[in-house]
Amino acid sequence: MAFKPLHDRVLVKRVESEEKTRGGLIIPDSAKEKPAQGEVVAVGEGARKDSGELIAPSVKAGDRILFGKWSGTEVTLDGQELLIMKESDILGIIA
Repeated sequence: MAFKPLHDRVLVKRVESEEKTRGGLIIPDSAKEKPAQGEVVAVGEGARKDSGELIAPSVKAGDRILFGKWSGTEVTLDGQELLIMKESDILGIIA
């Protein structure tokens, strides 16, 4: 299924967290926090100013990003868990 976010929304796939700590302890799934890092899958065309002028998005598909812990809406598309969030929920791009 093809999915294109609207306006200033972004479709993000979470990046999986580590299974072990630095000391070698295995972290059970119940103790893991959901990662606040992800990869941009798709981007909408951007927001609009009051004048109707388009504001281009700052991120593009393939960018690795940081976002807030409670950001976005979780959705499942083609059996894959993804997040839809506003571009303003993105804290930064990981270089």
